[in-house]
Amino acid sequence: MTSRPPSPGPARLSPVLPVVAVVALLALPVAPGDGGGAGPADALSALAVLCCAVRLLRARRRPLGPAAWVILGLPVAALVPAALHAVPADAGITGLGRYLQVFVLVPAGVALLIRGRADFRLLAWSLVALAGWQGAVGVHQYVTRTGASYQGENIRAVGTFGVTDVMGMATVVSFGLVCAVGLALGRSVARDRVIAIACALALSVPLALSFSRGAWIATAVTLTVQLLLAGARRAVRVVAVVVAGAVLVGGLGVGTTPFRERIDSITRVADAPDQSVTDRYTMWAAAVDMWRDRPLTGVGLKAFPEYRDAHASLALSSGSDTEGAGAAFRRQPLLSPHNMYLLVLGEQGLSGLLCLAGGWLALLVCALRGLCRTRAAGGRGLDCALVACGLLVWQLVDFVYADIGGPSTVLTAVCFGLVAWWALLAGDGPGTDEHSETPARHAPAPGTSTGKAVPR
Repeated sequence: MTSRPPSPGPARLSPVLPVVAVVALLALPVAPGDGGGAGPADALSALAVLCCAVRLLRARRRPLGPAAWVILGLPVAALVPAALHAVPADAGITGLGRYLQVFVLVPAGVALLIRGRADFRLLAWSLVALAGWQGAVGVHQYVTRTGASYQGENIRAVGTFGVTDVMGMATVVSFGLVCAVGLALGRSVARDRVIAIACALALSVPLALSFSRGAWIATAVTLTVQLLLAGARRAVRVVAVVVAGAVLVGGLGVGTTPFRERIDSITRVADAPDQSVTDRYTMWAAAVDMWRDRPLTGVGLKAFPEYRDAHASLALSSGSDTEGAGAAFRRQPLLSPHNMYLLVLGEQGLSGLLCLAGGWLALLVCALRGLCRTRAAGGRGLDCALVACGLLVWQLVDFVYADIGGPSTVLTAVCFGLVAWWALLAGDGPGTDEHSETPARHAPAPGTSTGKAVPR
């Protein structure tokens, strides 16, 4: 009498579902006039971190090695001193919580909740879905003239984030585009590859309508890097098609006048900069001047607005005009230099910049090493490698033109978590199991002794 094989148990829910819920909450509209403080997605991200902690305590696991703890915890060494000497003190505590959320706690929680490549892909596709929704809202805003004000017309696509986070939709769409390209270049299943390519092409439209020069530059650099990492021959073919399409579009005169003027302004930032570029350069100089006064520790977390006027030249305007997308006209104060590296340098000094940027560079090195191992072992999991490397490259380039702030910032933390998983916890590359936290156990082959007596 032969025994029946045990029936498989019910499939467990993925532990990354709370993180998927965080991404989904960013599809909700932001109330007009919202100051950009903590929102529902931020609260749920804290709950996701708590779920991760409870899960680790119940399992009594220590999944992070010493190197991972150092890389993920490195920013704390500079954040705590910068928060203690911040003026006012309550602003320092608020800034400490925000930095810990974005660069330490949520990335670590996301990385520890991912069980394998299947969970990684689930999160990547959720980013693509969010980008599709925000992009669709943005395109509708452009077509119906209900977006944010740009050159006197309400045509700027901002999605559901409104004018309080005018860069939010561009950031979300860029993340989705990078994920779609990585999934398309790394997957061998034809259906998934076609869907990813279609999503990438569709997302390029709202990205263009966001009129965000920083997002354009970061996305162009990232896609180039992803193509080179996927293979030189494929990169040459794709670049040739893109260049031919760009020449055709330019020759036919396709494209709106504001879009063409925005592209042309990228090459004129030094010759004839507009007021927004002048304000940005002025605030960059102010941040550098703050660092010169306090080179080691900076002026303190969230203290840039307090010291801005004392270090900025008269070329700085009082603020930027915002209007449209359901919000009335208001003067938005300039509270940051719109450069993450200079913001950290001015507020946290050289120690803070070394700790934060050093951790990011360490993640990049580890992610690239994992990609090289994956390619050498046959390419299984290459899509995860391209997505992780792409997200990190995009963020590092975009930080030259932007910093953290607004409801979409929590998505930056989620992306750092995806990068941290690939760089620190999936070091075995293709050996990582698709669905579980431990390598899959295979049944012994027929006739193979297991070392145990078999009852007759």
